[in-house]
Amino acid sequence: MNNLYKDMLVKIGEDPDREGLLDTPDRAAKAMAFLTKGYHQKLEDVINNAVFTVEDNHMIIVKDIELYSLCEHHMLPFFGKCHIGYIPEGKVLGVSKLARIVDHFARRLQIQERLTNQVATTLMDTVAPEGVGVVIEAQHLCMMMRGVEKQNSCMVTSAMLGSFRSEPSTRNEFLKLIGK
Repeated sequence: MNNLYKDMLVKIGEDPDREGLLDTPDRAAKAMAFLTKGYHQKLEDVINNAVFTVEDNHMIIVKDIELYSLCEHHMLPFFGKCHIGYIPEGKVLGVSKLARIVDHFARRLQIQERLTNQVATTLMDTVAPEGVGVVIEAQHLCMMMRGVEKQNSCMVTSAMLGSFRSEPSTRNEFLKLIGK
C-alpha cells in the first residue's frame, strides 16, 4: 500500500523524495490500516464471551462513546459520539464491549446510518434484550471542509429496536437520559 501513497503524492504534484515526505507513504499506509482494522476483526473476538447473566431488567445506558470513522463516499473522517441504551432480559454485555462494538464497525469505510443500525442489531443479536436504542451524533469532514463547507453541521441518527421502538415511554426515557 505504501506505493499507492507514493503515487498519490506524485499525482497531486508533490515530491515524495522531499525531506518532509520521505516517510509519509509508510505512515499513511499504517494509519489507513489502523483506521480500517474493523474489516480484519471478528465480532466474536471483540465480544470475547463477555455476556453475563443478570436478574434485573433496568435500563442500561452508556453515553458519549467517542467514535471515529471514514466516510465511504470521500474517505474523509467523521467523528462524534454514540449513545447506547438497552433493557436486558437475563443477559448483559460487559460495558467495555459496547465501546468495542462501536469501534469494530466504525473502523471501516462507513456511512453513519449503517453504523447506527449495526451497533443496535449487534446488541440485539448478542444479548436478546427487551429493547435497544442507539443514537449517534457526528460531524462529517466531507461536509465541513469540502462541498457545502458547513462547519457547524452535525448529523444525528438513531436506531430503536424492540421496546425502544414500540413503547414511546421507553424511547422517551432513553432520549431524556442521554440529553436529547
